Amino acid sequence: MIEPARVERLWQQAREYLLSLRNPHGYWEGYLSSSALATATALSALSLAGDPADGPLMERALAWLAQDQNDDGGWGDSPESPSNLSTTLLCLAALRLADGSSSHPARAVDGAWSYVASHAGRGADGIAAAVRRIYGEDRTFAVPILMNCALAGLVPWHEVPSLPCELAAVPQSWYPRLRLQVVSYALPALIAVGLVVDRHRHSILTPLRRALTPRLLQRLAAIQPANGGFLEATPLTAFVAMSLIAALGPDQPVVRKCLDFIRPAARPDGSWPIDTNLATWVTTGAVNALMSGEEPVGPTAASEALRSSCQWVSQQQFASVHPYTGAAPGGFAWTDLPGAVPDADDTAGAIVMLRRAAQLGLAVDSAVVDRAAQWLLGLQNDDGGWPTFCRGWGRLPFDQSCPDITAHALRALRGWHPPGIAEAVPGVAAGWAYLERTQRPDGSWLPLWFGNQHAPDQGNPVLGTARVLLAAEPDRAGAMVERGAAYLRQAQNTDGGWGGDRGIPSTVEETALALSALARVLALRREAGLGLALERGLGYLEQLMANGTWTEPAPIGLYFASLWYSERLYPVIWTVEALGRLRGLAKGSGNVV
Repeated sequence: MIEPARVERLWQQAREYLLSLRNPHGYWEGYLSSSALATATALSALSLAGDPADGPLMERALAWLAQDQNDDGGWGDSPESPSNLSTTLLCLAALRLADGSSSHPARAVDGAWSYVASHAGRGADGIAAAVRRIYGEDRTFAVPILMNCALAGLVPWHEVPSLPCELAAVPQSWYPRLRLQVVSYALPALIAVGLVVDRHRHSILTPLRRALTPRLLQRLAAIQPANGGFLEATPLTAFVAMSLIAALGPDQPVVRKCLDFIRPAARPDGSWPIDTNLATWVTTGAVNALMSGEEPVGPTAASEALRSSCQWVSQQQFASVHPYTGAAPGGFAWTDLPGAVPDADDTAGAIVMLRRAAQLGLAVDSAVVDRAAQWLLGLQNDDGGWPTFCRGWGRLPFDQSCPDITAHALRALRGWHPPGIAEAVPGVAAGWAYLERTQRPDGSWLPLWFGNQHAPDQGNPVLGTARVLLAAEPDRAGAMVERGAAYLRQAQNTDGGWGGDRGIPSTVEETALALSALARVLALRREAGLGLALERGLGYLEQLMANGTWTEPAPIGLYFASLWYSERLYPVIWTVEALGRLRGLAKGSGNVV
């Protein structure tokens, strides 16, 4: 039902635009949305540091926060996000800590208090209880938020739960067994926030923590990246900085490096993003998307143009044990910058890209792929699924196995013939068994790292299901895949597009991913109704490409602890991939790998 010439025209248009966004070095950097939460935490850290030279930077941050405030008085994580209590409290704390500024926006403070009062009351106990309810037993963000509020006088210190910072002194291999109330990537906050809380609310462990402080600071310095930014994340880096300033003063070496990271990370408009960039992630996604429309018949002009991109990605493989998580060599992270940490999703993306490049005749170092695949297998949890960073933690959601990353890992391992194939086969079977167990009754899967702000529970089963179906194999295109495809068909909106779930407003991102997934399924099994769904979805994308709105990003990404963000490249990358897969179907090649 899909006209080849029509798809070809749209694919060429989208492809040329995506290629135009590549930087002169042969890779993509992308552009993350500005973040009120990141801006507020940076402002708090700079206020506590007290350096007069930061005055103009702080003035711009204050002006940006006042401009970004929603009509209800609160702030959301991104400029397109509805207000939430956590971000609003951090903004309110930042405004109070920066109270000495001549341009302090009093109206913004009044609006923030109005929002907080309507969602948690004006009392300190109500504020603290509301924050604890949001995060449950996970203290990864609850304690830093309340710590920041305590520094600003919004809550007393006895409302801030303690963190067992002394446990950071034990060997790294013990962490999975300690059942910590923070996730694996939060070690810097465990140390720094734990120290400042203990300085203000003593306990029976205070003498031990005081005695261990030099050792804990040494541990913190050892895992701090060369540029000072923990995980390249302004919020985490700012929490560390403000905690150590309040506990030990601004002259600590770790603090100085944190501030040296925060200052240049500010944007000209006074805002900060949640992370510097997702360069490796968007580059592997862009190259995979561009190659989805190519034939495996040897190098073409298009694939040759991507040679430098593949070489750049290959160079991002970690060659040594990572000091932060203790991850073995072989993995890839989301960016090439010093604060990056290897993870399963980015490693899978690199493998898929490099193997596809090899199919197209480009020279690929097979040793890079083998090391990455072995690394992925080593990360697999006992439940058969894959976590993000660390194997075996599993207590808190962002350390547990999840369907979207598991499917991506299986897609990366599809047809891999290492050294090591004997151990790959049971790992792949266990991964598919995990996906069978986690499929919901309606046929969908929920992802961990993406959501939809319009969905009642803010989940995104359309995206999660699409990512699982993209991993479908010819011998695994059975009932599980059929139920997943049926869910996507039922979730399609009347405008032809998809949102995060049934009845949720359509976006370019979710529509493109659903189209890619259904094209994959249709290439494996000629299922009635899929062709019509693809035709309607193509019509939705075509309309947006005609009116020029197809490049406008939606805040569907979930960062650490469920912080919303949008990435400017997501709608472009995923549209190119969808059109490339439809191009393969229209040409009858079935080239929808």
